[in-house]
Amino acid sequence: MTVSRASMAEDGFEFSRLIAGFWRLKDWGMNDQEVLAFIEQCLELGITTMDHAMVYRSEEPFGRALALKPELRDRMEIVTKCGIRPVGFGKLGAKAVNHYDSSPKHIVASVEQSLRDLKTQYIDLLLIHRPDYLMEMEEIAEVFDRLESSGKVRNFGVSNFTTHQFAALQQACDHKLITNQVEFSPYNMGALDSGVFEQAQAYGTGPMLWSCLAAGQLMTGADEKAKRIMAAVNIVKEEVGASCAEQVIYAWVLGLPCNPFPLLGSSKIERIRQAASSEQYALTREQWYRIWEASNGAAVP
Repeated sequence: MTVSRASMAEDGFEFSRLIAGFWRLKDWGMNDQEVLAFIEQCLELGITTMDHAMVYRSEEPFGRALALKPELRDRMEIVTKCGIRPVGFGKLGAKAVNHYDSSPKHIVASVEQSLRDLKTQYIDLLLIHRPDYLMEMEEIAEVFDRLESSGKVRNFGVSNFTTHQFAALQQACDHKLITNQVEFSPYNMGALDSGVFEQAQAYGTGPMLWSCLAAGQLMTGADEKAKRIMAAVNIVKEEVGASCAEQVIYAWVLGLPCNPFPLLGSSKIERIRQAASSEQYALTREQWYRIWEASNGAAVP
């Protein structure tokens, strides 16, 4: 079974429903050939969308691997992010204080560096990584226009924006913002009540969802909340015939009506294969709310 494809926006560019996340690539201990093999295995599963950010330091090792087999570029969509300037990050980093920078100069410099490191001529989707309290919406809109006209970026979006921040930037932009990448899992359900998912439905966009396994907290069951959630997940696992709890968690996330695109963060291809099968499990409302109730710690009022 291969992962399905969908557009993040109406009549828009298609991405794989599950996305390979490379946040921790620099810690995976893989050489270039091993990274290439991992990329190829993801592609074979239909996971064609690859998520990066400049601050992940994942772009350069990914680019080196891609350079070993550059024809793979035509089979994938590359997502990356800009706008965070940490201290000690070379010429694009901060001098003394970590900060956000959504100025046109920094966005352009970040894109140019990402293109060099990723060994590609274009980025399929560029995200502003975090809301910059000093961001000038019209300036961002104008630089988006320039990057699209130059062929360097094909689509634009944001990450970790509130609904008001997203709406304000969208109002300034001629280009449609096709996603807001936010944290969401059965452990961290804050996005359910933030309005982000309702806004995605209203705007016809698909949110990208990071840390769907709560950075491992769910699988380790380190606290009472995680234990409650996993107990509920395991009940649903038996009911639907899933082979592992992770499939149920991703099926729970995919059950949202807002056209979600969950990110996978594992370097283990077997876990990626298991996640790739999660689309076959459609939870009932009662099963979905069983997991919600376990996280909430109380029944639906």
